[in-house]
Amino acid sequence: MLFLLAFAVPSFGQSVLVEAESFDQSGGWKLDTQFIREMGSPYLLAHGLGSPVADATTKVTFPETGEYKVFVRTKDWVARWDAPGTPGRFQLLVDGKPLAETFGTQGAEWAWQAGGSVNIDSKEVELKLHDLTGFDGRCDAIYFTKDGSTPPSDDKILSAWRRDLLGLEEAPTVKDGYDLVVVGGGYSGMGAAISAARMGCKVALIQDRPVLGGNGSSEVRVWAMGNIRRGKYPRIGEIVEEFSDHAKKSPGTYEEFGDEKKEEIVRAEPNIDLFLNHHAYKVDKDGDKKISGVYAFDTRTSEQKRFSGKLYVDCTGHGTIGYLAEADFDMAEKGRMGMSNMWAWAEGDEERKFPETPWALDLSMKDFPYPRDHHGQWFWESGFDKDPLGDAEGIRDWNLRAVYGAFNAMKNKDGADQHKPAFLTWVAYVGGPRESRLLQGDVVLTQDDIVSKRDFSDGCVPSTWSIDLHYPKKQFAEKFPDNPFISIAVHDQRVDRNYGYPVPYRCFYSRNIDNLFMAGRCISVDHQALGTVRVMKTCGMMGEVVGKAASIAATYDCTPREVYERYWPEMDELLKLPGKAHRAKLSDDIEVPSDVPPLAGPYGPPTGLDPAKLPGTVVDDSEAERIGKWTSGTGLKGYVGYGYLYAGGDSGGAVRFAIEAPEAGLYDVRFAYQPHENRGKTVPVLVETKTERLEKKINQQQVPPIEGGFISLGELQLDKGEVVTVVVATAGAGGNVHADAVQLVPVKK
Repeated sequence: MLFLLAFAVPSFGQSVLVEAESFDQSGGWKLDTQFIREMGSPYLLAHGLGSPVADATTKVTFPETGEYKVFVRTKDWVARWDAPGTPGRFQLLVDGKPLAETFGTQGAEWAWQAGGSVNIDSKEVELKLHDLTGFDGRCDAIYFTKDGSTPPSDDKILSAWRRDLLGLEEAPTVKDGYDLVVVGGGYSGMGAAISAARMGCKVALIQDRPVLGGNGSSEVRVWAMGNIRRGKYPRIGEIVEEFSDHAKKSPGTYEEFGDEKKEEIVRAEPNIDLFLNHHAYKVDKDGDKKISGVYAFDTRTSEQKRFSGKLYVDCTGHGTIGYLAEADFDMAEKGRMGMSNMWAWAEGDEERKFPETPWALDLSMKDFPYPRDHHGQWFWESGFDKDPLGDAEGIRDWNLRAVYGAFNAMKNKDGADQHKPAFLTWVAYVGGPRESRLLQGDVVLTQDDIVSKRDFSDGCVPSTWSIDLHYPKKQFAEKFPDNPFISIAVHDQRVDRNYGYPVPYRCFYSRNIDNLFMAGRCISVDHQALGTVRVMKTCGMMGEVVGKAASIAATYDCTPREVYERYWPEMDELLKLPGKAHRAKLSDDIEVPSDVPPLAGPYGPPTGLDPAKLPGTVVDDSEAERIGKWTSGTGLKGYVGYGYLYAGGDSGGAVRFAIEAPEAGLYDVRFAYQPHENRGKTVPVLVETKTERLEKKINQQQVPPIEGGFISLGELQLDKGEVVTVVVATAGAGGNVHADAVQLVPVKK
């Protein structure tokens, strides 16, 4: 339980400041820390999806009784758009009695709304924040004063007058002795912290939310994408695999994202000090090129701490620590990918009401994509040309107006008859941002580097996602052209999605701040290259690499750059170690436990059916020769290996499999595909050996009859080592052609 200490200060007379985030009980109000750099403070948010949330309560000690003027720092969050209505209304109750003023009804910007006077009869009173709507009312702080003066409304973090009124020490609590200070607790931060700790580094992990995982937490619910454990260093990704979610949808359920599991894994590392609910906001430097300390404050108590270490890694997603340290960075002026706030709804057994939302975006059912499977997915995205740093709250709030406007259309407008039993189950109030600052390293990776497979000597993190860039979807952009809220993904499929493009290590440290690493979506890439490296499992692998590099830099007291220039052979060896390899101190020998995963190989562990566990001998499409243009896919589940290939009918393409008989004997030759209504009914398949030739026509709209998605092409007598070739062509197929795997199964007589 958190208790507030409030003190009288001469410059404000007998005054009491109550930070909303320090309430003893938050009730149904949520702690929102996303916009501290914009408006100076965390705040409580009444995020009730249209139903008022339970009261937040606290006990406050006053210096003396008497009459006090009351001010509440809040805003009317839709006023900036001149929207009708005030959805963020709430009351302040003092010892159970509401003040006459209703808050959240004035001003488009954060400011102190006057609440009249209240008579304090006893020195200890109970305060309550009482939500009236469930539609995201917000309260930063409450100020009581006898002299009637309005408090300053500056946006400075931990301003002097707040510190004085809260009785906080001006000097921060010192946290030192760290080898690596990690700021940001998403996939990249977790990967860096765990990797460094297991290599003997003393690590501080600072996260401004109450949970780990970032976009991959229950708060945002973006499922983890990107293939791991492949390429030149197939051990990289084993740490990510330990904590990654396995959500079946995005957004998934609270349970699927495993917040508790993530925290348990981190806390199990004796070399990690975890600081949840701590917002990093300032850095100290030693000269121009070295960070000497990072300041963070507890978002519940406002206590500030100073963290010092040999090395630092920016895993904030926004490049915040790099920016504060004056690291070189770039940011696209326009056309950036935006922020998502996904949502979900369900249907009950009876009619459910939903309040009218005149302040939300005025939408009808044709103005947005129908949320199939009861999910508003990743493409509920806006802010493409808005300020992702100075106006992130405005982007989030616009997203909320879009979601509530859509559900209002479903419940109260042209979708009402269809959705009588529908009700909202979850709307993300924590945004899922995609793009802002990109910190500059010794290599700035480009789209051309990736599609041309430029070979960097320090390539180490396999990026397997396509170059996936988001733009406003024209179909839904006409009504709100200044700020569309539905996106479309445009994919450049030329990324190797099996082996992966090896992102160079030199993208993971600052070119002008000597002891600063970065991992995640703020690394040294251009806008286009960000489209492939930004997915979470890939970001987590960046963290793993940074953690190992930090152990070398800490051991030899060198810079991240010198790890590449002087110690790369040693780094190469560390990158080949299992993720569970560990040592207690930097000076200890590394131990490899017996329960490490099997080495995955250059294409990683299969994401579909494991060929090694299927009968007979199997050759996957990843080992086949392609003629013409074929696309790799994973959307139709049940495939063999890592995916499948598909191509348009009559495109002139073919796929050639070569499979060798392990022993002499009679074999059933089989071919695997995934059925679909757009597949050809007459797909030509040719089977050849040194003495025989078989020609088949396959209807790929039909389900293959053999387990694993196979169909028999015929039986052949083969010598030991004899090669069978299977060629699948598109000519005359009558539709799209699908090629997954071939199989030789001994026939028992």
